[in-house]
Amino acid sequence: MISFSSFTLDNGLRVFVHEDPTVQIAVMNILYDVGSRDERPDKTGFAHLFEHLMFGGSINVPSYDEPLQLVGGENNAFTNTDITNYYLTVPAANLETGFWLESDRLLGLSFDPKVLDVQRKVVIEEFKQRYLNQPYGDVWLKLRPLAYTRHPYQWATIGKEISHIENATLDDVRDFFFTHYTPGNAILVVAGNVTYDQVKQLSEKWFAPIPFRKGKKRSLVAEPIQHAKRTLSVYENVPANALYKTFHMPGRFDNDFYAAELISDILSRGHSSRLYNKLVKEKEVFTSISSFTMGSVDPGLMIISGRVKEGVNLIDAENEVDSVVESLLKHGPAPDELQKVKNQAQTSQEFEKVEVINRAMNLAFAALSGDAELINKESDLIESVTTENIVHVGSGIFKEENSNVLYYHSKAKKE
Repeated sequence: MISFSSFTLDNGLRVFVHEDPTVQIAVMNILYDVGSRDERPDKTGFAHLFEHLMFGGSINVPSYDEPLQLVGGENNAFTNTDITNYYLTVPAANLETGFWLESDRLLGLSFDPKVLDVQRKVVIEEFKQRYLNQPYGDVWLKLRPLAYTRHPYQWATIGKEISHIENATLDDVRDFFFTHYTPGNAILVVAGNVTYDQVKQLSEKWFAPIPFRKGKKRSLVAEPIQHAKRTLSVYENVPANALYKTFHMPGRFDNDFYAAELISDILSRGHSSRLYNKLVKEKEVFTSISSFTMGSVDPGLMIISGRVKEGVNLIDAENEVDSVVESLLKHGPAPDELQKVKNQAQTSQEFEKVEVINRAMNLAFAALSGDAELINKESDLIESVTTENIVHVGSGIFKEENSNVLYYHSKAKKE
């Protein structure tokens, strides 16, 4: 169990405190409820760009990293489709430095044109290196618009195209900041060798003076139910043919999410899993194969992907995948098979909780659901999944008309 207490400031900032006197550090995790799904279709990549800009100086602090490093602190951040998350660790005695730095950049960025220019170039270079200039790097640039026709999950967090970042202006940056970086759109978790009273006092001192800012109400277009299979074939300079088959599935806070996660584990977690055992070891159709869920807040995707053995046709490989999935849905998992993946999932959760920073992150994300106690309920929710749940949820996901398939051909091995 992860114990916590909470309070909300008058400006809307939600603060959660997790006390752990057994460690010597303090952690601050601030989650902003903004991701790439909140972008305009003609201005994508902004949530990720902001992850970079937030380290480029704020109203009263020209350099974020230097003061933190001087007190022995470390920091990092990440962006995805739903959130932008910033976290830092400091020796517990230096916690106030973290409050000073985080509150100042929530108060306002420097909006320095030089910072925008530098970070824009950094993001563009990242776009080229990770998505355009490495084998299979553009998979999600192709798969997302295939699977989503209306919902903003149709573009990757990095953005649709480089030009959207190239053309970003200071006015665009200011508008995005004051729309989404508001106290009421943030969840702050302070964890480690701290006390509730200490965090309350520091929050009142550093965050309470930040005025309430009315953000933009989220109004996303729901993705329509898919009624026909979609496919896309591409030919690129990659070492082997690859198959990517996706299915729409429930969102992260849906009751059926845990069954979907366990289905994915049954299919591909470890070398004794069904897909690996049948299609890599026994039939040698694939050289590698995996399945995973996106875990997005809005209805996401279940993905099965793998590199196909030379000489195997991609359609034949897909049919073999379908056969393994159909067998699971027809007969359900064996009792020991289901219990095994439950044990694995719960063990992973327990290992995650060892690090204070992970507890802080998970608590912030649970709070995003509207029920912070979710962090303590998940183990029971996993354990409660039955064979019937697996078959029922899987049958709703693995419909051929609900699938989107990318056939990624190697030009050198063109079929």
